[in-house]
Amino acid sequence: MPVRTAGGLSLRLDLRALATGLLLLVVALAVAVALIGSGDYPMTPGEVLSTLTGGGNPGQAFIVQDLRLPRVLVGLMVGAAFGISGAVFQTVSRNPLGSPDVLGFAQGSSVGALVVIVYFQGGTLAVAAGAVVGGVFTGLAIFLLAWKRGIQGYRFVLVGIGASAMLYALVLYLLTKANIFEATRATTWMTGSLNGRDWSQVWPLAAVCVVLIPLVLLQGRPLRMLEMGDDAAYALGVRVDRVRVLTLFASVLLVASATAAAGPISFVALTAPQLARRLGLPRFRKGARNAPMPGPNLLPSALMGAVLLVAADWVSQWLFGADQLPVGVLTGVLGGGYLLWLLATERKAGRV
Repeated sequence: MPVRTAGGLSLRLDLRALATGLLLLVVALAVAVALIGSGDYPMTPGEVLSTLTGGGNPGQAFIVQDLRLPRVLVGLMVGAAFGISGAVFQTVSRNPLGSPDVLGFAQGSSVGALVVIVYFQGGTLAVAAGAVVGGVFTGLAIFLLAWKRGIQGYRFVLVGIGASAMLYALVLYLLTKANIFEATRATTWMTGSLNGRDWSQVWPLAAVCVVLIPLVLLQGRPLRMLEMGDDAAYALGVRVDRVRVLTLFASVLLVASATAAAGPISFVALTAPQLARRLGLPRFRKGARNAPMPGPNLLPSALMGAVLLVAADWVSQWLFGADQLPVGVLTGVLGGGYLLWLLATERKAGRV
Protein backbone atom coordinates (compact mmCIF):
# COMPACT_ATOMS: atom_id res chain seq x y z
CA MET A 1 0.00 0.00 0.00
CA PRO A 2 1.59 3.34 -1.06
CA VAL A 3 1.67 6.12 1.56
CA ARG A 4 2.48 9.78 0.91
CA THR A 5 3.23 12.28 3.68
CA ALA A 6 2.39 15.98 3.70
CA GLY A 7 6.04 16.82 2.97
CA GLY A 8 6.01 14.84 -0.26
CA LEU A 9 7.78 11.75 1.09
CA SER A 10 6.31 8.54 -0.28
CA LEU A 11 6.83 4.97 0.81
CA ARG A 12 5.24 1.62 0.27
CA LEU A 13 3.90 -0.46 3.16
CA ASP A 14 3.25 -4.19 3.01
CA LEU A 15 0.26 -4.50 5.29
CA ARG A 16 0.60 -8.26 5.69
CA ALA A 17 4.28 -7.97 6.60
CA LEU A 18 3.41 -5.18 9.04
CA ALA A 19 0.67 -7.28 10.62
CA THR A 20 3.05 -10.23 10.87
CA GLY A 21 5.65 -8.06 12.60
CA LEU A 22 3.09 -6.78 15.10
CA LEU A 23 1.91 -10.34 15.74
CA LEU A 24 5.47 -11.53 16.40
CA LEU A 25 6.06 -8.58 18.72
CA VAL A 26 2.93 -9.39 20.72
CA VAL A 27 3.89 -13.08 20.91
CA ALA A 28 7.43 -12.21 22.04
CA LEU A 29 6.12 -9.94 24.81
CA ALA A 30 3.51 -12.50 25.89
CA VAL A 31 6.09 -15.30 26.10
CA ALA A 32 8.44 -12.94 27.95
CA VAL A 33 5.75 -12.29 30.58
CA ALA A 34 5.10 -16.02 30.89
CA LEU A 35 8.84 -16.68 31.25
CA ILE A 36 9.19 -14.05 33.97
CA GLY A 37 6.36 -15.75 35.85
CA SER A 38 7.96 -19.19 35.61
CA GLY A 39 10.35 -20.74 38.08
CA ASP A 40 10.47 -21.98 41.65
CA TYR A 41 8.33 -19.00 42.70
CA PRO A 42 5.55 -18.90 40.06
CA MET A 43 3.67 -15.69 39.35
CA THR A 44 0.57 -15.02 37.30
CA PRO A 45 0.80 -12.70 34.25
CA GLY A 46 -1.20 -10.12 36.19
CA GLU A 47 1.29 -10.18 39.06
CA VAL A 48 4.19 -9.91 36.62
CA LEU A 49 2.69 -6.90 34.85
CA SER A 50 1.81 -5.27 38.16
CA THR A 51 5.36 -5.73 39.43
CA LEU A 52 6.87 -4.41 36.19
CA THR A 53 4.78 -1.24 36.50
CA GLY A 54 5.81 -0.55 40.09
CA GLY A 55 3.33 -2.68 42.02
CA GLY A 56 3.83 -5.97 43.81
CA ASN A 57 5.42 -6.67 47.16
CA PRO A 58 9.19 -6.31 47.81
CA GLY A 59 9.76 -10.04 47.31
CA GLN A 60 8.07 -10.01 43.90
CA ALA A 61 9.96 -6.86 42.92
CA PHE A 62 13.28 -8.53 43.77
CA ILE A 63 12.44 -11.73 41.88
CA VAL A 64 11.19 -9.93 38.79
CA GLN A 65 13.55 -6.97 38.51
CA ASP A 66 16.78 -8.48 39.81
CA LEU A 67 16.52 -12.16 38.88
CA ARG A 68 14.17 -12.81 35.98
CA LEU A 69 13.83 -9.60 33.96
CA PRO A 70 17.55 -9.42 33.02
CA ARG A 71 17.42 -13.05 31.85
CA VAL A 72 14.39 -12.38 29.65
CA LEU A 73 15.84 -9.16 28.21
CA VAL A 74 19.07 -10.95 27.33
CA GLY A 75 17.03 -13.71 25.68
CA LEU A 76 15.02 -11.24 23.60
CA MET A 77 18.08 -9.30 22.46
CA VAL A 78 20.19 -12.39 21.75
CA GLY A 79 17.35 -13.91 19.73
CA ALA A 80 16.85 -10.68 17.79
CA ALA A 81 20.60 -10.35 17.11
CA PHE A 82 20.83 -13.94 15.86
CA GLY A 83 17.65 -13.60 13.79
CA ILE A 84 18.60 -10.42 11.93
CA SER A 85 22.20 -11.62 11.44
CA GLY A 86 20.95 -14.88 9.97
CA ALA A 87 18.75 -12.94 7.55
CA VAL A 88 21.73 -10.87 6.39
CA PHE A 89 24.00 -13.88 5.92
CA GLN A 90 21.35 -15.84 4.01
CA THR A 91 20.60 -12.85 1.80
CA VAL A 92 24.23 -12.08 0.98
CA SER A 93 25.13 -15.74 0.38
CA ARG A 94 21.83 -16.43 -1.41
CA ASN A 95 21.73 -19.70 0.47
CA PRO A 96 19.27 -20.80 3.18
CA LEU A 97 22.18 -22.57 4.90
CA GLY A 98 24.22 -19.37 5.07
CA SER A 99 23.91 -18.97 8.83
CA PRO A 100 26.53 -17.63 11.27
CA ASP A 101 26.56 -20.86 13.28
CA VAL A 102 27.05 -22.91 10.10
CA LEU A 103 29.73 -20.63 8.64
CA GLY A 104 32.04 -20.64 11.67
CA PHE A 105 31.37 -17.31 13.38
CA ALA A 106 29.93 -18.90 16.53
CA GLN A 107 32.88 -21.31 16.59
CA GLY A 108 35.25 -18.35 16.36
CA SER A 109 33.61 -16.80 19.40
CA SER A 110 33.91 -20.14 21.19
CA VAL A 111 37.64 -20.28 20.47
CA GLY A 112 38.10 -16.76 21.85
CA ALA A 113 36.18 -17.60 25.01
CA LEU A 114 38.03 -20.89 25.52
CA VAL A 115 41.43 -19.23 25.15
CA VAL A 116 40.49 -16.86 27.98
CA ILE A 117 39.14 -19.71 30.14
CA VAL A 118 41.97 -22.20 29.57
CA TYR A 119 45.05 -19.96 29.43
CA PHE A 120 44.06 -16.91 31.47
CA GLN A 121 41.37 -18.25 33.85
CA GLY A 122 39.43 -15.09 33.13
CA GLY A 123 36.17 -14.06 34.77
CA THR A 124 32.79 -13.51 33.16
CA LEU A 125 33.65 -10.15 31.56
CA ALA A 126 36.98 -11.45 30.25
CA VAL A 127 35.29 -14.50 28.71
CA ALA A 128 32.71 -12.24 27.06
CA ALA A 129 35.46 -10.00 25.68
CA GLY A 130 37.32 -13.05 24.39
CA ALA A 131 34.17 -14.26 22.62
CA VAL A 132 33.71 -10.89 20.92
CA VAL A 133 37.35 -10.72 19.82
CA GLY A 134 37.26 -14.30 18.54
CA GLY A 135 34.09 -13.69 16.56
CA VAL A 136 35.36 -10.46 15.01
CA PHE A 137 38.74 -11.95 14.03
CA THR A 138 36.97 -14.96 12.53
CA GLY A 139 34.77 -12.65 10.49
CA LEU A 140 37.75 -10.67 9.22
CA ALA A 141 39.60 -13.85 8.28
CA ILE A 142 36.62 -15.26 6.38
CA PHE A 143 36.09 -11.95 4.58
CA LEU A 144 39.72 -11.81 3.48
CA LEU A 145 39.77 -15.43 2.32
CA ALA A 146 36.46 -15.09 0.47
CA TRP A 147 37.25 -11.70 -1.12
CA LYS A 148 38.03 -11.75 -4.82
CA ARG A 149 36.90 -8.53 -6.48
CA GLY A 150 34.05 -8.57 -3.99
CA ILE A 151 32.28 -11.20 -1.90
CA GLN A 152 30.52 -13.89 -3.88
CA GLY A 153 27.92 -15.95 -2.06
CA TYR A 154 29.01 -19.47 -3.05
CA ARG A 155 32.68 -18.82 -2.24
CA PHE A 156 31.70 -17.13 1.02
CA VAL A 157 29.72 -20.20 2.14
CA LEU A 158 32.51 -22.63 1.22
CA VAL A 159 35.15 -20.60 3.07
CA GLY A 160 32.85 -20.30 6.08
CA ILE A 161 32.17 -24.05 6.23
CA GLY A 162 35.89 -24.79 5.98
CA ALA A 163 36.65 -22.27 8.73
CA SER A 164 33.92 -23.80 10.90
CA ALA A 165 35.53 -27.26 10.66
CA MET A 166 38.98 -25.91 11.51
CA LEU A 167 37.71 -23.85 14.44
CA TYR A 168 35.76 -26.79 15.82
CA ALA A 169 38.95 -28.84 15.80
CA LEU A 170 40.68 -25.99 17.65
CA VAL A 171 37.87 -26.00 20.23
CA LEU A 172 38.44 -29.72 20.84
CA TYR A 173 42.17 -29.13 21.20
CA LEU A 174 41.62 -26.38 23.77
CA LEU A 175 39.34 -28.66 25.76
CA THR A 176 42.10 -31.30 25.91
CA LYS A 177 44.48 -28.69 27.37
CA ALA A 178 42.06 -27.66 30.13
CA ASN A 179 41.89 -29.16 33.59
CA ILE A 180 38.64 -30.69 34.82
CA PHE A 181 37.29 -27.46 36.29
CA GLU A 182 38.14 -25.35 33.24
CA ALA A 183 36.73 -28.02 30.89
CA THR A 184 33.47 -28.13 32.87
CA ARG A 185 33.17 -24.34 32.75
CA ALA A 186 34.00 -24.24 29.05
CA THR A 187 31.52 -26.99 28.20
CA THR A 188 28.77 -25.23 30.16
CA TRP A 189 29.44 -21.97 28.32
CA MET A 190 29.54 -23.68 24.92
CA THR A 191 26.12 -25.26 25.48
CA GLY A 192 24.46 -21.84 25.40
CA SER A 193 22.32 -20.79 28.33
CA LEU A 194 20.38 -17.89 29.81
CA ASN A 195 20.82 -19.14 33.37
CA GLY A 196 22.18 -16.59 35.79
CA ARG A 197 22.08 -13.65 33.40
CA ASP A 198 22.00 -10.27 35.14
CA TRP A 199 22.14 -6.57 34.33
CA SER A 200 25.88 -6.74 33.63
CA GLN A 201 25.04 -8.69 30.46
CA VAL A 202 21.99 -6.58 29.60
CA TRP A 203 23.55 -3.14 29.21
CA PRO A 204 26.50 -3.94 26.89
CA LEU A 205 24.29 -6.08 24.65
CA ALA A 206 21.59 -3.40 24.63
CA ALA A 207 24.14 -0.77 23.53
CA VAL A 208 25.30 -2.99 20.66
CA CYS A 209 21.74 -3.78 19.55
CA VAL A 210 20.58 -0.15 19.73
CA VAL A 211 23.40 0.91 17.40
CA LEU A 212 23.73 -2.02 14.99
CA ILE A 213 20.18 -3.31 14.49
CA PRO A 214 18.89 0.06 13.14
CA LEU A 215 22.03 0.29 11.00
CA VAL A 216 21.25 -3.09 9.43
CA LEU A 217 17.55 -2.24 9.03
CA LEU A 218 18.47 0.86 7.03
CA GLN A 219 20.15 -1.43 4.48
CA GLY A 220 16.99 -3.46 3.90
CA ARG A 221 16.19 -1.92 0.51
CA PRO A 222 19.72 -2.34 -0.92
CA LEU A 223 19.82 -5.93 0.34
CA ARG A 224 16.54 -6.66 -1.40
CA MET A 225 17.96 -5.26 -4.64
CA LEU A 226 21.05 -7.45 -4.26
CA GLU A 227 18.83 -10.50 -4.60
CA MET A 228 18.19 -9.50 -8.20
CA GLY A 229 21.90 -9.87 -8.95
CA ASP A 230 24.90 -7.56 -8.77
CA ASP A 231 24.42 -6.09 -12.26
CA ALA A 232 20.79 -5.15 -11.60
CA ALA A 233 21.71 -3.70 -8.21
CA TYR A 234 24.52 -1.63 -9.74
CA ALA A 235 22.10 -0.33 -12.38
CA LEU A 236 19.71 0.76 -9.61
CA GLY A 237 22.46 2.71 -7.86
CA VAL A 238 23.36 0.23 -5.12
CA ARG A 239 27.01 0.21 -4.03
CA VAL A 240 27.13 -3.56 -3.86
CA ASP A 241 30.45 -4.20 -2.13
CA ARG A 242 29.88 -1.41 0.39
CA VAL A 243 26.45 -2.77 1.34
CA ARG A 244 27.78 -6.32 1.68
CA VAL A 245 30.76 -5.36 3.82
CA LEU A 246 28.75 -2.99 6.03
CA THR A 247 25.89 -5.40 6.72
CA LEU A 248 28.16 -8.43 7.17
CA PHE A 249 30.47 -6.60 9.55
CA ALA A 250 27.53 -5.32 11.61
CA SER A 251 26.08 -8.83 11.66
CA VAL A 252 29.38 -10.31 12.82
CA LEU A 253 29.48 -7.84 15.70
CA LEU A 254 25.88 -8.71 16.62
CA VAL A 255 26.62 -12.44 16.56
CA ALA A 256 29.81 -12.03 18.59
CA SER A 257 28.08 -9.84 21.19
CA ALA A 258 25.10 -12.17 21.46
CA THR A 259 27.40 -15.18 21.80
CA ALA A 260 29.38 -13.37 24.49
CA ALA A 261 26.17 -12.75 26.44
CA ALA A 262 24.59 -16.22 26.23
CA GLY A 263 27.03 -18.61 24.60
CA PRO A 264 26.84 -20.07 21.07
CA ILE A 265 23.13 -20.92 21.02
CA SER A 266 22.68 -22.90 17.83
CA PHE A 267 20.16 -22.81 14.98
CA VAL A 268 18.26 -19.64 15.95
CA ALA A 269 20.07 -17.67 13.24
CA LEU A 270 19.37 -20.47 10.75
CA THR A 271 15.66 -20.99 11.42
CA ALA A 272 14.36 -17.51 12.29
CA PRO A 273 14.72 -15.92 8.80
CA GLN A 274 13.17 -18.93 7.08
CA LEU A 275 10.21 -19.10 9.46
CA ALA A 276 9.68 -15.34 9.17
CA ARG A 277 9.53 -15.60 5.37
CA ARG A 278 7.07 -18.48 5.43
CA LEU A 279 4.86 -16.81 8.03
CA GLY A 280 4.62 -13.31 6.65
CA LEU A 281 5.30 -13.40 2.92
CA PRO A 282 3.06 -15.98 1.28
CA ARG A 283 3.40 -14.94 -2.37
CA PHE A 284 4.25 -18.23 -4.01
CA ARG A 285 5.49 -18.90 -7.47
CA LYS A 286 3.33 -21.09 -9.62
CA GLY A 287 4.24 -24.72 -9.09
CA ALA A 288 6.23 -23.96 -5.91
CA ARG A 289 3.65 -23.83 -3.15
CA ASN A 290 6.16 -23.95 -0.29
CA ALA A 291 8.65 -21.42 -1.69
CA PRO A 292 8.88 -18.24 0.39
CA MET A 293 8.95 -14.84 -1.20
CA PRO A 294 12.48 -13.46 -1.60
CA GLY A 295 13.71 -10.55 0.44
CA PRO A 296 15.84 -10.06 3.56
CA ASN A 297 12.82 -9.57 5.91
CA LEU A 298 15.15 -8.11 8.51
CA LEU A 299 12.70 -6.90 11.16
CA PRO A 300 10.44 -10.00 11.03
CA SER A 301 13.56 -12.18 11.30
CA ALA A 302 14.74 -10.28 14.38
CA LEU A 303 11.32 -10.61 16.02
CA MET A 304 11.10 -14.28 15.09
CA GLY A 305 14.53 -14.88 16.62
CA ALA A 306 13.41 -13.22 19.85
CA VAL A 307 10.24 -15.34 19.91
CA LEU A 308 12.13 -18.57 19.25
CA LEU A 309 14.72 -18.06 21.98
CA VAL A 310 12.42 -16.94 24.81
CA ALA A 311 9.86 -19.60 23.82
CA ALA A 312 12.57 -22.30 23.89
CA ASP A 313 13.72 -21.08 27.32
CA TRP A 314 10.14 -21.12 28.62
CA VAL A 315 9.52 -24.63 27.24
CA SER A 316 12.74 -25.94 28.79
CA GLN A 317 11.70 -24.57 32.20
CA TRP A 318 8.16 -25.88 31.83
CA LEU A 319 9.28 -29.39 30.89
CA PHE A 320 12.39 -29.82 33.04
CA GLY A 321 12.18 -27.20 35.78
CA ALA A 322 14.02 -23.94 36.32
CA ASP A 323 17.70 -23.94 35.28
CA GLN A 324 17.74 -27.71 34.64
CA LEU A 325 18.12 -27.72 30.84
CA PRO A 326 20.18 -25.01 29.07
CA VAL A 327 18.22 -23.43 26.26
CA GLY A 328 21.01 -24.23 23.79
CA VAL A 329 20.29 -27.94 24.18
CA LEU A 330 16.64 -27.49 23.19
CA THR A 331 17.37 -25.19 20.26
CA GLY A 332 20.02 -27.66 19.07
CA VAL A 333 17.58 -30.59 19.09
CA LEU A 334 14.76 -28.66 17.41
CA GLY A 335 17.09 -26.84 15.02
CA GLY A 336 18.77 -30.08 13.96
CA GLY A 337 15.38 -31.49 12.99
CA TYR A 338 14.57 -28.31 11.09
CA LEU A 339 17.91 -28.48 9.27
CA LEU A 340 17.17 -32.03 8.10
CA TRP A 341 13.75 -30.91 6.88
CA LEU A 342 15.28 -27.89 5.10
CA LEU A 343 17.88 -30.05 3.37
CA ALA A 344 15.19 -32.48 2.23
CA THR A 345 13.07 -29.60 0.92
CA GLU A 346 15.97 -27.99 -0.92
CA ARG A 347 16.98 -31.33 -2.41
CA LYS A 348 13.42 -32.01 -3.57
CA ALA A 349 13.34 -28.58 -5.20
CA GLY A 350 16.65 -29.30 -6.94
CA ARG A 351 18.56 -26.51 -5.21
CA VAL A 352 21.11 -28.78 -3.46
